[in-house]
Amino acid sequence: MNAAQWKKVSGLLGLGLRARTVVVGVEQVRGAVARRVVALAVVADDAAENSRTKVLPLLRARRVQVVGGVTASDLGAAVGRETTTVVAVVDEALARGIRGALAPKGP
Repeated sequence: MNAAQWKKVSGLLGLGLRARTVVVGVEQVRGAVARRVVALAVVADDAAENSRTKVLPLLRARRVQVVGGVTASDLGAAVGRETTTVVAVVDEALARGIRGALAPKGP
């Protein structure tokens, strides 16, 4: 994810946080995945292996799109924390906006 894409995605995640359509943290994301309400997840590339093993298999099993290319400190800053390893989007419209921000642009 390049800087321009991250700027858009982080803005959308902040908007989702204020609208309560994102879930922050490993345990909260696991709960949301279990309730089958997650549309997209952003996982930090530098997340601890323990955190990754708790979350990634569940996301794959539910066929949730996982986005990477961001650090835990950047992801945390987007949602008002020092660091966080995973953020899940529960609103499909917000997830579409993030997917759109990440989509390659034509020439």
